[in-house]
Amino acid sequence: MVTVDRPYTGHVTAGEAAQQREVPGARIVKMSVGPMDNNTYLVQCASTGAALLIDAANDATRILELTGQETPGRLELIVTTHLHPDHWLALAEVTAALGTPTAAHPLDAAALPVPPDRLLADGDTVQLGDLTLDVIHLRGHTPGSIALALVDGAHRAHLFTGDSLFPGGIGKTHNPTDFDTLLTDVTTKLFDRYPDDTVVYPGHGDDTTLGADRPHLPEWRARGW
Repeated sequence: MVTVDRPYTGHVTAGEAAQQREVPGARIVKMSVGPMDNNTYLVQCASTGAALLIDAANDATRILELTGQETPGRLELIVTTHLHPDHWLALAEVTAALGTPTAAHPLDAAALPVPPDRLLADGDTVQLGDLTLDVIHLRGHTPGSIALALVDGAHRAHLFTGDSLFPGGIGKTHNPTDFDTLLTDVTTKLFDRYPDDTVVYPGHGDDTTLGADRPHLPEWRARGW
């Protein structure tokens, strides 16, 4: 059994309790798995029970325990945010056990251990019961990194950003061109589009908000990482 703590703080530790956040129309469960403190997220429609998993990152046993406990028979899709193995190490085992369809961006799809059933491009949407999540392609950390955006019933946005955006900076890049591309995409597609109270749920570590990090965008560009 996976312990799910309330209230939600956004700070979780691998092998310890998950946390649940209830927002108008949806439920978000965050759990850390594996030695790299990867976050895996369950997003569930409050009215229909339909659920999706973001990043079957590691520790398939705990992910299967969590989904079986919190969303039994209701997991409709597993989305992989990008091609790095620490974000999909449990994907093959979880899909083999559940038979759940998977999705990823086409530019990262070939590197995954399970060929995606659905390819997600910038501007696509994922329908989850009464919820709609927007797909946002953020180039630079990997060619096909994506974020998912959910606007809840109170019109507050929730961004699941993989390794493209963290508290204090963008994801790792390997050259100045990729850095400029990622920071430009994060700026124009996230900061310019969503308000300050938007919650950011990254692929590792604690949550943040766009408002907390918006003043630091010029600093990030100046430092180059």
